[in-house]
Amino acid sequence: MKMRLRANFILATAVNLWMVHTVASLSNIGISHGRHANSRFLLDNGVSRTPPMGWNSWNHFWCGINESVVMSTADALVSTGLASLGYKYVNLDDCWAESERDENGKLRGKASTFPSGIKALADYVHARGLKLGIYADAGNRTCSNQMPGSLHHEYEDAKTFAQWGVDYIKYDNCYHDGTRNRERYTAMGHALQKIKRPIHFSLCEWGQEDPAKWAGAYGHSWRTTGDINDTFASVTWIADLNNRWGRYAGPGRWNDPDMLEVGSGGMTMDEYRSHFSIWSLMKAPLLIGCDLRSVSNRTLRILGNKEVIEVNQDSLGVQGRKLRSKDGLGVWAGQLSDNRVVVVLWNRSELRALITAVWRDFGLSPNTPAIVRDFWKHKYVSMNERDRLTASVAPHACKMYVLTPLQS
Repeated sequence: MKMRLRANFILATAVNLWMVHTVASLSNIGISHGRHANSRFLLDNGVSRTPPMGWNSWNHFWCGINESVVMSTADALVSTGLASLGYKYVNLDDCWAESERDENGKLRGKASTFPSGIKALADYVHARGLKLGIYADAGNRTCSNQMPGSLHHEYEDAKTFAQWGVDYIKYDNCYHDGTRNRERYTAMGHALQKIKRPIHFSLCEWGQEDPAKWAGAYGHSWRTTGDINDTFASVTWIADLNNRWGRYAGPGRWNDPDMLEVGSGGMTMDEYRSHFSIWSLMKAPLLIGCDLRSVSNRTLRILGNKEVIEVNQDSLGVQGRKLRSKDGLGVWAGQLSDNRVVVVLWNRSELRALITAVWRDFGLSPNTPAIVRDFWKHKYVSMNERDRLTASVAPHACKMYVLTPLQS
């Protein structure tokens, strides 16, 4: 990848000393590692050291899913090349099960829509190098009220999911008994620990009890907000809500601002690029919500932007955050591995505008030169930029850059 050419420009003997200063500076302004000291006593199982990537059925299909849709979507992930970029999870949302448990009290796939069973579906997905996700609920019924919840059946259901070969569980929060969310989600966390299968546990309690403060001890990702919808207003609202929890995220524990709407049809391409850029910068799970069997090439160019994906999957695992915003013109940034900084200039206003990020926003000296690469144009903007970066940004669009500072 072309970004690796940056090594040719870095003075190796000076960078190590300069890095210590820069990391300290970045921490001082809030682009920090966010290593919150909550103990990982349950599901520290090596899963999701980077944010999970894949597809979820709900945004497009709602309850209209069946095994043919899921299988053809798995095939589409492979044929479009998205799977090779890291989109590995094929996640069933609500409505996959029969309305009642069987005579032994077990969940079972809905015979009319999943006649081959969930185990066979998992085998199909696994055979393509992908992983299967499933949906459950920390209440008596799921949110559709069409299938049983897992409240008081946590171990039984966790064991069933493991036997089927499930790799991901989205655990929703409807029709419960009024007990605290944390208690009900802890119960499933303990159950998943007992079955000892490496399953990603996604807590979907909508941010009601500030899960960023505690959910990292029980699972791998947690919803920080209510449901997203396919509008720019929803994207901006959810981004701001998720932004406040950045310091709690890190490898194996991620803030989840809900699924991607890219390709669903309700926004412009500029708005979808902004959506994808900010979700990637925030280290959000990248779970596609559109119908991949008929996805457009323009949508694939967004979802398949390898350089933007690499920001999301960066090994340092630091959630980028909003540094400042005025009149809808924002500067978002985050620390990356190899001492780089990702910067998004986001225009949420209705008019084209100039947006400027200054080096001091990132804790850099104004005299520090930096290589600047545009991750949407896939080209270098400058090999020796200093002090500030200014761009003209269209309404609802963004510019996404990665800065590699050099020793002056």
